[in-house]
Amino acid sequence: METTQTQTDAPVTDIRDVGKHDGQAVTIKGWLYNMRESGKLLFPIFRDGSGTIQGVVPKNQAPEAFEALKGLTQESSVIVVGKIRADKRAPGGYEMDVVSVQIVQKVPENDPYPITPKEHGTEFLMDHRHLWVRSQRQASILRIRAEIIKAARDFFDERGFTLTDPPILTPAACEGTTTLFPVDYFEEQAYLTQSGQLYIEATAMALGKVYSFGPTFRAEKSKTRRHLTEFWMVEPEVAYLELDGLMELAENFISFIVGRVLERRRKDLEVTGRDIAKLETVKAPFPRMTYDEAVKMLHEGFEKKALETKFEYGGDFGSPDETYISSQFDRPVMVHRYPAKVKAFYMEPDPKDATKALCVDVLAPEGYGEIIGGSQRMGSYEKLLERIHEHQLPEEAFKWYLDLRKYGGVPHSGFGMGIERAVAWICGLDHVRETIPFPRMLNKIYP
Repeated sequence: METTQTQTDAPVTDIRDVGKHDGQAVTIKGWLYNMRESGKLLFPIFRDGSGTIQGVVPKNQAPEAFEALKGLTQESSVIVVGKIRADKRAPGGYEMDVVSVQIVQKVPENDPYPITPKEHGTEFLMDHRHLWVRSQRQASILRIRAEIIKAARDFFDERGFTLTDPPILTPAACEGTTTLFPVDYFEEQAYLTQSGQLYIEATAMALGKVYSFGPTFRAEKSKTRRHLTEFWMVEPEVAYLELDGLMELAENFISFIVGRVLERRRKDLEVTGRDIAKLETVKAPFPRMTYDEAVKMLHEGFEKKALETKFEYGGDFGSPDETYISSQFDRPVMVHRYPAKVKAFYMEPDPKDATKALCVDVLAPEGYGEIIGGSQRMGSYEKLLERIHEHQLPEEAFKWYLDLRKYGGVPHSGFGMGIERAVAWICGLDHVRETIPFPRMLNKIYP
């Protein structure tokens, strides 16, 4: 450790809280983010994880600090003491008149910090993801992600839901067998979970209103900007809730999250370059349409030459279809009652049309696609057993799931929201890879 000057008794503070110390000396523990020199003045920018602040170091007033900082390499770790001063011209509204500097670790001059203000390619940045997260934009995205997660928990906690944790290792599929990651489980075959849903259906029968939040895995060989192989899901499940109630829960949930981010992370949204006005329209109620109405909209879009190919009725929507549908609205749109054959085995059929499932997908505007998928769950033991056989799933693996219909079965519903897709939409990101500290994608598992 290199020390250039003895530290004072100035209190340690986070950069985000410097406004509470206007006119006072404080200590900041962080890193040198950038540096600008102008003759006998240095203008270092420090970061500490909560924000950034520009320092002012005149050579004639703080000679030791000036010498310590002059030529100091980017991302060297420092402990800085200085007086906080309000300045409307400064980013964040405050500057720091630096008094002393302690260099904790100096980045070697012959091996400098690899990420510089110049442009870097995506592959380079992903290979250096462990360092890229230090940039202002990436740090803002991660703070917004944390706010979204906290808002999701607060929404359910404040409404009488109980958090219940499903297993990550499972004996069977939830969303289809083609996207499972197999794992050797002693003498048996197990899989990484695709969803906690089946298990929290069981806890909903015990506790009424529950939710889970945890990692999920899909072995999809997809390279689209919307896909990760490992992502985080929040999944509520409610006993005695039918599809209409589920849609109301979903729109209130999304509205709550967006409102919380606008309230607490507006500055971070500005750093990401987000058009905040587009988020301010996200308020319940959301527009709703049936699958058949959505298909009609797609066919009209094709006739107007807004779509290159005509959508074939009966299939699931692809990215271009979801993008076109959502582009017609200024807030998320809820599409419900898809054909049962393109949806999961556990969905309740519509009593008015058994070919349709009582399900809903919530499509985010601006081309971000599905952010919530949910349904009313099948209530009949006999029909569920029949669907398990139709999907060629092992009956023995689902015996416990069938028990939920045998012993006190009730109508119940739930949905899942992938955190990363929500972050991508709320931040206005081009690719989901920036929504999680260390993304896992096809052909990408380092670092």
